[in-house]
Amino acid sequence: MDDTTPRIRIRPGGPADAPAVLGMLDGAVAWMNSRGNTEQWGTTPYSQKPGGVERVRRYTTENMPFVAELDGVPAGALVLDTGPSPQMPVAPAAEPERYVRLLVTDRRLAGRGIGAALLEHAAEQTRQAGVSLLRVDCWAGGGGELVRFYERCGFTRAAGFLSGTWPGQVLERRVG
Repeated sequence: MDDTTPRIRIRPGGPADAPAVLGMLDGAVAWMNSRGNTEQWGTTPYSQKPGGVERVRRYTTENMPFVAELDGVPAGALVLDTGPSPQMPVAPAAEPERYVRLLVTDRRLAGRGIGAALLEHAAEQTRQAGVSLLRVDCWAGGGGELVRFYERCGFTRAAGFLSGTWPGQVLERRVG
């Protein structure tokens, strides 16, 4: 890596990061919609969805948020918790786990390894906590490219589910 290569730094997140996370989520909705994907997160900007702002506030205050910075600018966020969201039809694991509740990157910076770096950080945080199971759920629709992204990051498929008509996939990764 030379001095001109952008450096990803991951730090703990907090309430002050909520506007940046909301901006990334709004950008992700616009990006998905521009590619014809209106099923994953709909067409309404995340910041305008009922409960969207409050959910991000909770993510940055009640969970374990992390922010990836690229040359000092927020470029991605990941939120860890001790289990899946109660709003999702996903059962907690039969053992201690860490669960990725949110992973979002600034779509303008796609392809720079930000999401993968955040997932690797989550694996290390899980390991440091003495927990060996890291899980995530994601949209399994479209061509399944999001599921394949997680598989490239070391996750394996655990269980599929439906949340209404929204197809989901739980994936897991052993870290310890």
